[in-house]
Formats: sequence, structure tokens, C-alpha cells
Amino acid sequence: MPAIAVPAFALTWWLGCYLLGRDPTRVVLWRAAGALGAYALAVAAWTVAPGSPAARVLLCVPALCWAGVATALLPREAPERRQVNQGWVFVSALFLVLAAVLPGVGKLVALAPLAGATVLLLRYRDKVRPGPLPIALAAAAALYAVALAGLLAPVDLGSPELVLATVGLDLLLLGYLVAVHDAAETGERLLPDLRRSLVAAVVAGLLCGGPAALTMLAAPGLRVVTVLQFVLVAMVMGAVGLAGLLRGGLDRVAFLQDERLRAERSALLLAAEALPRRRERHRMIALSEDEFKQLTRRALEDFADVGRLLRNPLVDLPTVDRRLHARGAGVADQPLVRVAELRAVLAEHVTRLKPAGSFGTTDEWRFYNALHYCCVLGLRPYDRAPQSEGLDRDARQALDWFRRYVPRRSLHRWKTEGADLVAARLWRDLVSADPRWLSRAGAAKPAPRPR
Repeated sequence: MPAIAVPAFALTWWLGCYLLGRDPTRVVLWRAAGALGAYALAVAAWTVAPGSPAARVLLCVPALCWAGVATALLPREAPERRQVNQGWVFVSALFLVLAAVLPGVGKLVALAPLAGATVLLLRYRDKVRPGPLPIALAAAAALYAVALAGLLAPVDLGSPELVLATVGLDLLLLGYLVAVHDAAETGERLLPDLRRSLVAAVVAGLLCGGPAALTMLAAPGLRVVTVLQFVLVAMVMGAVGLAGLLRGGLDRVAFLQDERLRAERSALLLAAEALPRRRERHRMIALSEDEFKQLTRRALEDFADVGRLLRNPLVDLPTVDRRLHARGAGVADQPLVRVAELRAVLAEHVTRLKPAGSFGTTDEWRFYNALHYCCVLGLRPYDRAPQSEGLDRDARQALDWFRRYVPRRSLHRWKTEGADLVAARLWRDLVSADPRWLSRAGAAKPAPRPR
């Protein structure tokens, strides 16, 4: 069992941590990481006590997390998306209680939310990126359901250890597909960054997982030793998957009194982390107008986040290049300077949305107010104690207006619609300035119908 359990535990725990390390703010990554982490804990529990009730319940948790992944992948325009995502938490808690209470094959009730979420995702498969993702997820979910039935139901599919390993392969595939989706949504590359982390995970697994498995084999029946070996492997593989976050945390502790050194190292680490995830410049030409809009929305949302802007393909806009070349030779190759210029470009286009006159709250002001105050200035009006120090009079008025009269949903809609206006202007500038984009825009237009 340790020869199978330790690699399965190590790889799934690492991939879960890697997904969290990609972007801790993304809900879909948290849910996929939850599925992988629950499986890893189930493997550890099964190794300590094969077939125990705790291990069987833990094996049902990935199905509920997988259902959450499917609902999070629904397109924004799906009318059920908001209700389903809100209801997923309560439904998962209910089915987890049922899985814990029901004996044996009754625990397969945990597959019901997964089946419903998968059917709903397939219904909108034409609007999910990348296109083959829903079909691949559905196929992996079917294999997972069969393997889980082999472990929980009186069905002989072979050795339980091998069936358990099959479940792990399905969940590794789930994690990879979610990472592909995240990279496609953010306009980033996946394979170079994933390959770097995987190589580190394999090396760490051999150096740490091998001795851990040998220790379990040398001390059979000692549960304390087995648990401690899994804890050790989890710490090592977690450090590999969360390497970027851990480095930032260590810097904050080690250089607590040297703010300048922390800031300089943080900038260098952000640039180093972003480099393998940045899309190649020559692939910018392959962006469609819809993808360009989505990247513009994300850039405005991430206006204050240097790391995310470094990975956004918009840092390679021809407009940014022209501004940098005007500043002098060598400046264009500095990533942080490119981010500063991209911010300046976005801020200028947001300013163009501003109506004439002083601050107002009429309909013609809503897009400018939403983008300028909540994206460019970074106001968070719905926090319990929003920061108002250092704000000018207009910003204080805007903060009070948002808190009193603007619902969250309305503000989100205004930011989306305003970002689309900014994207449309940037797109027109791009098409008019670069003949390659002009030819693409012309080719994208439908040919006139013959009369």
C-alpha cells in the first residue's frame, strides 16, 4: 500500500497547492484544490485504516468539490450561474451529511450533485473555454464515479489500492483541466510554469516520498509513524506547490525592518514568477475581439496588482511599446516599466469616459465612477471599514454614494460595461495602428450575401 499511497498522496497534494498558488482569489481553483486535498487525506486515512468509515467519507468529498468546479465554470451569461453557485455550498453540506450517515453503497449519493452540475455544464459547453473542456470533464467525472462505486459498492473492480490510484489519476486530470481553463481565462501560458513546478515536485517526491514509503514498510502497523510520514510529505509538497507565496511570506518575516529591500525583492520575485506564464508576443495577433475585451476587464480589475498585470498580454500592446520607445532605449525591456505604462494607458481611457463638469451621480457618470474610483483608485466601498484617508473630496463623495445607493450587482455590471467601452476604444486604436490587426478585423467580418 505505501508504494501506491505515497506517490498518489504526494502528487495530488502538490497539484492542489499549485492551483492555489496560481491565484488564491479564484474560486474555481479553491474548489479543484479542495477535491485534490480531500482525496489525498482519504489516501492517508485508507493507508492507516483500510476501508475505514472516515476514508470512505473523505472519498466522497471530491465529488462535491468537483460539482463546485463545474458550477464555477458556467459562463457569466448563464441565468442559473449565480443561484447554482450560491446553492452549491448548502447542497454540498447536505449531501456530505448524507454520505457520512448512509452505510456502504448509500454513500454514492454524493455523486448526485456532480451529475447535475456536469449536465448543466454540458448544456453551456459552447460558451466555455477552451471548447473541449466540458466534454473532458464529463468523461473524467464518469470514470471517477465508476471507480468510487468500485470502492464503496459491492462491485469487484480489482485491488482496492489500484482502484484508489485510478481515482487519483482522474482527480489529477481534473486539476490539469482546471489549470488549462484558468490559463485560457487569464491569457497566460500554462505548460512552462506547470513543468517547472512538476519537476520540483518529482525531485522533492523522490527525496522525501521515497524514504517516507520505506519507513512505512519498515514499521508496519505503527499508525503514528505512518501519519507522521504523510505530514512530512504534505509539508514538502505544499512548499513546492506554494513556492511563490512562501517566498513572499519569508521575505516579510526576514526583512521585517527593511521595507525598501522587501519592495525591491517583491518586484523581482513578481517578475520572475510572471515570466514563464506570460504569453508570447507573437500570439497577441491571434486574440479575438471577445478575448481582448475579457483581458481588458481583467486588467482593470487587477489595476493595483503588479503580478497579474505582468502576466496580462495587454502589457505587449503596440500602444505601450510606442510610449516606452519614446522614453528611451532599453526601457521597453523592463517588465515593471511596461506595467506602469499599461496602467497609464488604461487610466487615460477611463478618463475619456468622464462627463464634463464636477463629480456627479447621474447615469452618464456611472461607468466613469465605477472604473475610476473602484478600479484605478482601488476603493472598496462595501468593506466594513473602507479606507478613506488621503482621499480627495470627490473620492469621499463617491465612496459614500456607492455605499448608500449602489448595490453590489449594479456596480459589477457598470464595471463590466465600462470596461467593454474601454476595450472597444483600445481595439480601435490597435486595429488602426497595426496593419496586421486591420487585416484580421477585415477577415473576421462576414462576407456579404449574394443578391
